[in-house]
Amino acid sequence: MLLAGLPCVGAQADHALLTHVIELLADSDSRYKIAGERTPEITVKAGEQVLLRVTARRGKSWNRDGSIHGFSLLRAKDRTKVEGWDLLFKPGNQEFRLTAPTEPGEYVVVCTVICSEDHEGMHMKFIVLP
Repeated sequence: MLLAGLPCVGAQADHALLTHVIELLADSDSRYKIAGERTPEITVKAGEQVLLRVTARRGKSWNRDGSIHGFSLLRAKDRTKVEGWDLLFKPGNQEFRLTAPTEPGEYVVVCTVICSEDHEGMHMKFIVLP
C-alpha cells in the first residue's frame, strides 16, 4: 500500500490510514497557507493523530536559534496554549506527529517568532470536531 508517497506495511498501514495529513506553508510574507484555500483553516477530529508537514520560508527576521516561524495552538475562548502544540519551524521542510486536542471547539494558530513587521497577521483558524 502506498500512502502520501510513503510505503506502508501491516500495522504501519493501519496507523497511516488513521493519520490526518496536513500540508502547511509558513511563507516569507508572514502568512500561513494551505494549497487550494483562500483563507487557511485546519479542521480535525478530537483526539485524532495528525501529521503536520510544513514548508517554511524565511521572512525578514528570525530567532537566534534559526527558527523562522512558530506555530502555537491556542484555545479561542481564553487564549491558553494547547500542550504539545508549540512548534518552531526552521527553513525548509519538516514534519510533526501530533494528537489533536480532545476538546471540540474553535482554536487559533499564531506565529510565535517575530518574522517581519507583518508578524501579527500570521494566524489561522483551527477547528476540532467531536
